[in-house]
Amino acid sequence: MRVGIATDHGGFGMKEELVAHLRAARHDVVDLGAFALNPSDDYPDFVIPLARAVADGKVERGIAICGSGVGASVCANKVAGVRAALIHDHFSAQQGVEDDNMNIICIGARTIGPAVAWDLVQTFLAANFSGAERHVRRLAKVAALESGR
Repeated sequence: MRVGIATDHGGFGMKEELVAHLRAARHDVVDLGAFALNPSDDYPDFVIPLARAVADGKVERGIAICGSGVGASVCANKVAGVRAALIHDHFSAQQGVEDDNMNIICIGARTIGPAVAWDLVQTFLAANFSGAERHVRRLAKVAALESGR
């Protein structure tokens, strides 16, 4: 799978670990930064390009990391076509894709460890949208909200 990943300083170390795991698992990784640890960088500078890449279909799924994961989630969801969520558990990592067609997983590098993060990413990437009528109907309502209808 073609997977985008982005972080600010808060998740820099975790991003580096996840990129290595993703590549070892034979995913095509698009690393959107940060490329160096800079304590004064800002998560929107990295998460917005990731969200746009997901929305534009340049990557199939995205991984956004910051210290808590909250800022990355708030930021990513401002881009139309993105369905991002802060994930701490396996149920939500899978169900978020199956029911809500979540396309960006947001992770807090200061709230979960790298082994748990990798487990959650694997669950997220392995899940598929169910396409069930009720979920399609609900997502159409979300898309209408994005377009101002």
